[in-house]
Amino acid sequence: MITKIKIHGYRIYKDLTLEPNPKLNLIVGANESGKSTLMEAIGLALTGRINGRSASEELNPYWFNSELIEEFVRQRKLGNPVAWPEIRIELFLENRDELQKLCGAINTDKPTNACPGISIRVLHDPAYSKDLDEWAKNVSPLLPVEYYSIDWRSFADEPITNRPPQLTTAIIDSRTVRSSTGVDYHMRHILNDALQPAERAAISVAYREIKASMSETALKNVNERMAETHASLHDNPIVLAMDQSARTSWEGAVTPHINNIPFSMSGQGQQASVKIALAMSRHSERTNFVMVEEPENHLTHTSLTKLISRMELLAGEHQQLFVATHSSFVINRLGLDGLHLLGGAKPLRLTELKPETVAYFRKLPGYDTLRMVLADKIVLVEGPSDEIIFERIFKDKYQKRPIELGIDVISMRGLAIGRCLELCAALDKTVAAVRDNDGVAPDELRTPIQEWLADDRRAVFIGSVDHGHTLEPQLIHYNTESQLRKILKITDRADIETWMSREKTETAIRIAVAEESIIPPTYLLEAASFIHG
Repeated sequence: MITKIKIHGYRIYKDLTLEPNPKLNLIVGANESGKSTLMEAIGLALTGRINGRSASEELNPYWFNSELIEEFVRQRKLGNPVAWPEIRIELFLENRDELQKLCGAINTDKPTNACPGISIRVLHDPAYSKDLDEWAKNVSPLLPVEYYSIDWRSFADEPITNRPPQLTTAIIDSRTVRSSTGVDYHMRHILNDALQPAERAAISVAYREIKASMSETALKNVNERMAETHASLHDNPIVLAMDQSARTSWEGAVTPHINNIPFSMSGQGQQASVKIALAMSRHSERTNFVMVEEPENHLTHTSLTKLISRMELLAGEHQQLFVATHSSFVINRLGLDGLHLLGGAKPLRLTELKPETVAYFRKLPGYDTLRMVLADKIVLVEGPSDEIIFERIFKDKYQKRPIELGIDVISMRGLAIGRCLELCAALDKTVAAVRDNDGVAPDELRTPIQEWLADDRRAVFIGSVDHGHTLEPQLIHYNTESQLRKILKITDRADIETWMSREKTETAIRIAVAEESIIPPTYLLEAASFIHG
């Protein structure tokens, strides 16, 4: 298993160190946070390939981190002979017997760390030193990668030419999964383990024989007629025969079928599901690493549920799984304790959640946990009516909606406030939690959740018991009855508290769109001030 990943100078990453979990790793982050880049880098180091092609074929100037390139160009223009930029990806591996050939201390760890591992570097080729020096006289942001080479080595400093058999890897990118040929590159690698060498040989021989038989069947009459036609022109007439060269192997003509439909013509969601299932069903002794990009793509909720259940079932004991996702359903169902949040100064790994909290969210896979994970600041409220009213109070106070200032107001929708605060504390989020007192003294309600609170980061705001047990009587306490009736457009015949308590959402909507503002309860104003900062 991979115990540590270090990336230097590759795309978005100037320097990144990530310590993955032994089994499940859920890679999440906002747009442009580097999820796909991280998956790409791991795959590149494990296989020496990217997008199904060798690294040397895909190498281009945009692989290099733009900030490092800008600094290099600036220093060179100032006349400082700084070193040429390079890319380095290192994978530190578990110290197991079968990986000892990869063991060594040629890595960037300080102090010296002797362990199994592999590194791939993109660095300037000394053979082109004169060309590079000439290019450097008029340096530009686009590096001349033609003068660079790929160096793929083990930590024992031994060159690697092909992926080591101990590092069998399956890569499934559901965003670009469609194949137009018989068996595409990824599918071929996935199917390799499904066929024994003898079976592959037998298929190849049978396919050649079928092609050869065409000469004695459909092509025979054509060749005889052509021989007669051309006999007077030259001694060696042209004949038609099936191509038996390697480029026309059975893999280009034979294609998997699902329900009698060619795999390449199946829906993209089904293609992704099949590839994931095939990759994971090869079991841990044959596939060490499975990497899946956005398994939720092209799948309905029901299909995604089936796929996640299958992934849970097929995961091998010694199989390390990396999943990049934008789906709350995926992270809830597979387990929040496997989450790595990208986008900050360093990846945030959730290791402090209680097992029962992980199980709690797993039982509620439909909850939008990812929204909580990715928010800058959070206001937790109990339901949609609280969310609507808080948004109006905040806008009246600051002339902007909370989201415009990076504050996400999230309804807990019946979730336990303690579970939500525990997750927010693990993520070190700034949170204002707002809740009803339900007839219980606020200090008594804070006691069970005190461990998740912090004076400057996380606080709970609760209305006074004297002013009512829920939001509606609190609003009535702070506003005159006539004012509320005018805003809510209800007659004197209706009991205002009964109507508001029965029509919670309608009450909130009418307050939100009213021209006249309400007087907000003190605890909601305090929550707005706290989260605004």
